[in-house]
Amino acid sequence: MIPVPGFDGRKVAVLGLARSGRAATAALMAGGAEVLAWDDSEKTRAGIAAELPLADPARIDWRQVAALVLSPGIPHSFPAPHPAVVAARAAGVPIIGDIELLGRAQPAAGYIGITGTNGKSTTTALIGHILATAGRDVEIGGNLGPPALGLIPLGERGTYVLEMSSFQLELLDTVTFDIAVLLNITPDHLDRHGDMAGYVAAKRRIFAGDKAGGTAVVGVDDDICRELAATLRREAARGVVPVSVREAVRDGVYVEEGWLVDAMDGLPSRILALAEAPRLPGLHNAQNIAAAYAVARRAGLSAETATAAIRTFPGLAHRQELVDTIDGVRYINDSKATNADATEKALACYETIYWIAGGLPKAGGITSLAPHFKRLRHAFLIGKATGEFAATLDGKVSYTRCGDLASAVAAAADRARGEPAPGAVVLLSPACASYDQFPNFEVRGDTFRRLVGELSGARAS
Repeated sequence: MIPVPGFDGRKVAVLGLARSGRAATAALMAGGAEVLAWDDSEKTRAGIAAELPLADPARIDWRQVAALVLSPGIPHSFPAPHPAVVAARAAGVPIIGDIELLGRAQPAAGYIGITGTNGKSTTTALIGHILATAGRDVEIGGNLGPPALGLIPLGERGTYVLEMSSFQLELLDTVTFDIAVLLNITPDHLDRHGDMAGYVAAKRRIFAGDKAGGTAVVGVDDDICRELAATLRREAARGVVPVSVREAVRDGVYVEEGWLVDAMDGLPSRILALAEAPRLPGLHNAQNIAAAYAVARRAGLSAETATAAIRTFPGLAHRQELVDTIDGVRYINDSKATNADATEKALACYETIYWIAGGLPKAGGITSLAPHFKRLRHAFLIGKATGEFAATLDGKVSYTRCGDLASAVAAAADRARGEPAPGAVVLLSPACASYDQFPNFEVRGDTFRRLVGELSGARAS
């Protein structure tokens, strides 16, 4: 835990008591703050009433509160601000998140922030792996892994590598990143940002604040990010390193004929065959590799050190994670694919797919995946999206309405065994949020792992 200074003897409200909220509460109390904690879930409150000082926001005198620390999952603008947010704003109370508290508690540390609609978790983990392999003191967190204030204090000797969601970026105030990464932007979370302009504005906050010698690493393969990169160059507040998997870019990093090419210092040089990073398949992971490599170089590592670490990256849990191979069929856990754009990246990597999909659907469904339907041998549909997905697939891809994940895994295994094909995979890549049947995508992925483990055990016995 990292104690948070600056609020000694002052009241701080914490709204939302999941992992990050509880960690923030403990860190604030360790720094001497008087914490007023709350969660709208009565069940959550009952489970922690003996541990934390609870205070209903409706009964707080907000004029006496120094700050409201808000869980990123709680709306502060769209579709409507939480009543506590309205009350705090009316009283002029700053509304911040736990990443802001981390920055205030560890001002001497280095900060690398990574955002994007897709790929940010893999890129964050890969950057952390490269720096750690090189002997740097590094902690990885934010939207990935442990809550920010549950990380180890590093001081000036270390670097925090933080995955940043759009929700978290909106709750920053003073924190700026030494190296800020924007991978891509496609429509997502529009219900929380109002429209695409609001979503882009939130993502752009990764570059907020002038940082002497700061770097912006920007994927330039979509129109929005390409325009942002051009704007950043004009503003000249940061050095800009463009990243592309589609074309050669000046003064950047790009992919060409299966090679990672470093042109950051002018003269292009092929420095890594992407086939040497087997845990990072597909063009989307090539972008992740290029961005992570650019960060490593700007962090002072040599090309040789960075590429050696990329080769040893073990992969990210729940992101095209190979769980097992049974009877020649690979079982792939891509539970983190919570929208169609993320699932598209996985479908593009395999030719013969028994696809498990569904959950709580996102706007647009899976219509954008039609170019990859020819890769699907059969789809196994689960959760609330079943009817919508079935309508999209009808007449194009054979499917089974399975209801739950256990039924889908069993049905997919049976069908894959009965239709042997070289390179076949059973792929959990839901293109949906998990909340209709699981508390989060991690639990969904862990359940898939367990079910596959039971299949493997049954075949061995």
